Amino acid sequence: MFEFITDEEERGQVGIGTLIVFIAMVLVAAIAAGVLINTAGFLQSKSQETGQQSSKQVSNRLQEVVTTGSVNTNSSDSIPDDTIEQVNVTVTQAPGAGEIDLSNATINWIGPQGTETLTHNSSGEAGWQFNTTAVKNTDDSDTVLNDADDRFNIEFDLTLSDSPAALGEGEEVTIKINTMSGATTSIRFTTPESLGQKEAVEL
Repeated sequence: MFEFITDEEERGQVGIGTLIVFIAMVLVAAIAAGVLINTAGFLQSKSQETGQQSSKQVSNRLQEVVTTGSVNTNSSDSIPDDTIEQVNVTVTQAPGAGEIDLSNATINWIGPQGTETLTHNSSGEAGWQFNTTAVKNTDDSDTVLNDADDRFNIEFDLTLSDSPAALGEGEEVTIKINTMSGATTSIRFTTPESLGQKEAVEL
């Protein structure tokens, strides 16, 4: 037997098919929208994190106040006369910088005898290390610059057995101070051509 489909039944079937397709499209669009929203949120979070890290790398820097050298004038020492046996770099926060803990910093000393990488003497690492002392400190922190008025000395002792030799006249040194946030401060100086009759010099 043949079953005849009326126009109304045919239109009803078409309508149901269209409704199913429409619902499927809505579901697909909803899933796609959810994926896009999640992806956008993730990308926004990552971009904010990257922006903050980049900002810290730019802003959390040190600023040199003055660099001085102590001249050896004691002929009985093993250090040659008229050489610089200690270098002191006074630093403060750069404008806009946040808290900087010098105990977490690493320093590259690039001098006449090559390159040395130093850590703070509280780190427990072996080898030549740098020391810090507070010149002006607004709180009790021993190594942390957290105020624009803070001043700390970074000290390099060249009389130690594992340090480079004392600096002679006319020698050039570059110091790169790398903070934990990834910011780098470069300080370059050349010792005076004459160190005789001096106990300390500005570098």
